Amino acid sequence: MITIVEVSSEEVVAGRLTPEHFETAVSAMKRDGCVVLQDVIDLEHIRILREKMLEDVSLFTGRENAPFNFNRGNVQQDPPPFPPYLFKDVLLNELVIQVTKAILGAGLKNDFYSGNTAIKSDLRQPVHVDVGHLWSNMEVATPTFGIVINVPVVDVSPENGSTELWLGTHTNTCVSIYDPKINIPEEELEKARQVGFHPIQANVKAGSAVLRDIRLWHAGVPNHTDTPRPMIAMIHWSRWMESGDMLRFPKSTEEFFKHPDLNTRAVFTEEPIDYIQAPHAYDFEDK
Repeated sequence: MITIVEVSSEEVVAGRLTPEHFETAVSAMKRDGCVVLQDVIDLEHIRILREKMLEDVSLFTGRENAPFNFNRGNVQQDPPPFPPYLFKDVLLNELVIQVTKAILGAGLKNDFYSGNTAIKSDLRQPVHVDVGHLWSNMEVATPTFGIVINVPVVDVSPENGSTELWLGTHTNTCVSIYDPKINIPEEELEKARQVGFHPIQANVKAGSAVLRDIRLWHAGVPNHTDTPRPMIAMIHWSRWMESGDMLRFPKSTEEFFKHPDLNTRAVFTEEPIDYIQAPHAYDFEDK
């Protein structure tokens, strides 16, 4: 069962988890590779993002090169990277940073602000990792070096495509960054089942943040409802980990992103940002 930390309004105001909640969250990340911090984002902010992202779904799926991830049931969808859609409790959430800094160390950086939307479909993704382990043929996994932060803007459940998670598999070293595919081989899935690893799908409330070790096995699964299920994603990295492309935000938002513990790797531009055309598919299947 996934660990859900029921964060109080006092913790949100203070910007700090209680020692008990902090220890619960860090322990769950180390043990399971995943934890949910519940009720850490203002629901009005979630409403604004939800309405805009639902409105935008057809613009992403309607692209000539629509960024479908593995199949047409899951589309890569960026939230708008400009006001009035930028919120500190999403991009610079103090409670999230408290946990990721404890695990990744000082010098955190975020180089990702995107998301994925499950649309009505009977299709599912293969079980995969987002990033493999640092070296091939490792006997023991390294400590965590990257944490995905997912922010669902709707309540998620197995019915509308809550992500399938294989808790504890972040320490399984069968896939490395040198492998051409991020899919988990079927024989490794069977081995995991035989020793007690089984996937779960959690119910997660909008306004929560789901923290996931970037090496954790997971899969996007079908959304059986008529309403798309958008979910924002960021990635916090250890300071020594090579990062990807720079994010793009308006020049006027530089002050917004200043934070003592989290460096948002971004270019601040006066040019228009075409966020609809920005994302590409994360599809590692053979063609």
